[in-house]
Amino acid sequence: MDKTKKITTYGILTALALILSYVEAQIPAFVAVPGMKMGLTNIVVLVALYLFGNRSAYAINLVRIVIVALLFGTAMSFAFSLVGGMLSTTVMVLLKRTNKFGQVGVSCAGGISHNIGQILVAMVLLNTRAIVWYLPVLWISGIVSGVVIGIIGGLICQRVRVPR
Repeated sequence: MDKTKKITTYGILTALALILSYVEAQIPAFVAVPGMKMGLTNIVVLVALYLFGNRSAYAINLVRIVIVALLFGTAMSFAFSLVGGMLSTTVMVLLKRTNKFGQVGVSCAGGISHNIGQILVAMVLLNTRAIVWYLPVLWISGIVSGVVIGIIGGLICQRVRVPR
């Protein structure tokens, strides 16, 4: 893919991730599980990882995190998103590299690791380990959303032709 097509494709994927972030922010959080989100932007990261590679997944996710923080967030939301997003992307990259997991498994691991990253940030910011009890609850949401995101991402990867 030439440089212009690559930049254009990354821009479109980043814009799509921004739109999904905004849409997800409009969905009320589940009262039973505060802070739980579906992780719709992970669809774009997963598609970027499988269609364009590791660097594109990192780049698109990082740019999306920074822009969302600047437009809608706070320093704390930036910290949570940055650590969760980069840990999630790293775990997905490593698991994909093994060729032992499909897109759903990679996505589930990404969802769970995102939650681990967020709990670690909360432990540091709140200066307590007591918050770790919340991790199993978030793991359930990470698995459920990971399955949904993995299925959607897999379907998109099957149907999208990569520009050459």
